Amino acid sequence: MRKLIVGTALAALVAAYAGIPRQADLRAFDPAEMARLETAMWRDYYDKRYAALFYHLYASTRTQFGFSPFRSLHIAFSAAEAAKSFQPTHSRQEANAALPALLAYYRDFAAAAPAGFDVEEAARLELDWWQARREAVGPQDYGITIARVAALTYGKRAEDAGIRQFGIARAEAMAYRDGRGEGITEADWAAIETQLAGAYRSLKAGVAR
Repeated sequence: MRKLIVGTALAALVAAYAGIPRQADLRAFDPAEMARLETAMWRDYYDKRYAALFYHLYASTRTQFGFSPFRSLHIAFSAAEAAKSFQPTHSRQEANAALPALLAYYRDFAAAAPAGFDVEEAARLELDWWQARREAVGPQDYGITIARVAALTYGKRAEDAGIRQFGIARAEAMAYRDGRGEGITEADWAAIETQLAGAYRSLKAGVAR
């Protein structure tokens, strides 16, 4: 009986800790750590390691934006589900299968944004640049869409120099990875992480003002 009481109390404490609201902030990230985690997520996605992708999504949400453990799990699940739904599709119509998960993802993110934003627009813009990459659209072009998503979620203008540079630099890192294909090496991944660190430094500067 005593063990049952202790076990129940511990479970209640864990649940309370996981659910306690945190002061999450999308501006609180460290550029170098975001680059490291995003590089890991890209590797997970291309290797179809969805459990590892989920873990790295959780880590980025929990450690870089300060969401509660429970909310971080929900965000990570939505993001991983969106990626998994999108990966096997072959057209824009089929790609819409990822939209419900992206909507759930941005609904959770909205709580940590500096100001309110249109969740549906953010989700659709996100899906738009995902699909654009498959249609041989250049990184300079879909990078602008990435910048628009960032501008929307941070309450900034897409023309802001830091926001625009972030979008294009992140897109160029993706194009670099796409160009390496199956022959990608550890040195290539290191170069991608370096590119992403520069992109996130630009974003950090852009949203700090």
